[in-house]
Amino acid sequence: MNGLRFLKRWETVLAVLLVGEILVFGAINPAFLRPSTLLFSTSDFVHVGIVALALTLVIITGGIDLSIGSVMGLAAITLGLLWVNGVNIWIACIGALGVGCLTGILNSVAIHIAKVNPLVITLGSSFLFSGAALVLSGLGGASGYEGISGFDASFVEMANLEVLGLPFPLVIFFVATVVFMLLLHRTRFGRYIYLIGQNQRAAKYAGVPQFRTLTIAYALTGIMAALSGLVLASYFGSARSDFGSAALMPAITAVVLGGSSIYGGSGTILGTALAVLLVGYFQTGLQIIGVSSHVSNALSGGLLVLVVALRSLTEMGRAQYLQWRVLKSVGQAAR
Repeated sequence: MNGLRFLKRWETVLAVLLVGEILVFGAINPAFLRPSTLLFSTSDFVHVGIVALALTLVIITGGIDLSIGSVMGLAAITLGLLWVNGVNIWIACIGALGVGCLTGILNSVAIHIAKVNPLVITLGSSFLFSGAALVLSGLGGASGYEGISGFDASFVEMANLEVLGLPFPLVIFFVATVVFMLLLHRTRFGRYIYLIGQNQRAAKYAGVPQFRTLTIAYALTGIMAALSGLVLASYFGSARSDFGSAALMPAITAVVLGGSSIYGGSGTILGTALAVLLVGYFQTGLQIIGVSSHVSNALSGGLLVLVVALRSLTEMGRAQYLQWRVLKSVGQAAR
């Protein structure tokens, strides 16, 4: 029974799909199966995975954060502006992470005060943060979407470091995965996240500190978005305000594909991590076999729509099945 239960887990399905995807693309182009390709191609999408892990917390609560892409650009530009003004590069990194934390807190406070759907609040803050990034970019001597470069060599080389044969950004992703798994699945905070997503009113009556829990969740999302922006700044050797412009859709796709319900109340960090690799290798594989990035992005968007539709139909089917079981039991008892 335990083995069958394991096979039914969504994470197992994702792992099987991931292996199958790699084998299919490898059959089309054997270069895809090279260990170096599989490891170092993650540098193109691991920044999405870093922020998707924290976004999982927010989505499980029944919320959403559409500002993560703008926060990535804002954090990168903050790093560049501090560096241009003579601040040590590592202190500048801490400052950029602090800005990311503040954006998350601002989102949470605005949602709490306005009592408006997080979709609306974070969409508005997305424009606010992207505008602030452009203004700071000008203060740093870069016009428009031109980048701020000339960072300390130790920072630029960080993206190319290897730890036990693994790219350093991938190591950050793996460590973050373990940390968020422990946070969500082994702490009281994680239980609060699930309770809020399942029923906010019941969570309130149960004494769950909703505002504090949601503020921490959004703050962590802001911090991880800022960290993603720093990873990109190190990878490209410059900071630009548009760094996260293409990260929002893949991040949401990974979280939903990983098993998190857009209605809240369910989801796992492991599922998100596997989905990040699945979506990332999907885009990389398409590009290796000659499909343009624009087409691969469109297919990723289609994948998100398909997954949301299938999960919604599945939940509706499960609810109808449970209702049928109850009615059947009542009918048998009446006899």
